[in-house]
Amino acid sequence: MISPSNRALVVELIQEANQNGARLNPACKELNISVRTYDCGVSEGGVKEDQRPLVARPEPKNKLTIKEKQEMLEVVKKEEFANLPPTHSNCAEIS
Repeated sequence: MISPSNRALVVELIQEANQNGARLNPACKELNISVRTYDCGVSEGGVKEDQRPLVARPEPKNKLTIKEKQEMLEVVKKEEFANLPPTHSNCAEIS
């Protein structure tokens, strides 16, 4: 996510390039963003605030219940697993 100050700078730079004759697509590519991203950040020539953090999102259907989370924590905290790295791939031993 682009910070508000960086978003304003990006919009300013692209608008300046565009006013000096650069096409929008190449100007956006120079800053590694798409024209769509630029369009989403601009409103009537000004900079729009990013709305993504403000959107209410539903909980995932596969979210662990509190009980499932607690059971998983109890298993991973057992002494027999203390020396194993998180990437340990021998899952047959764990079950």
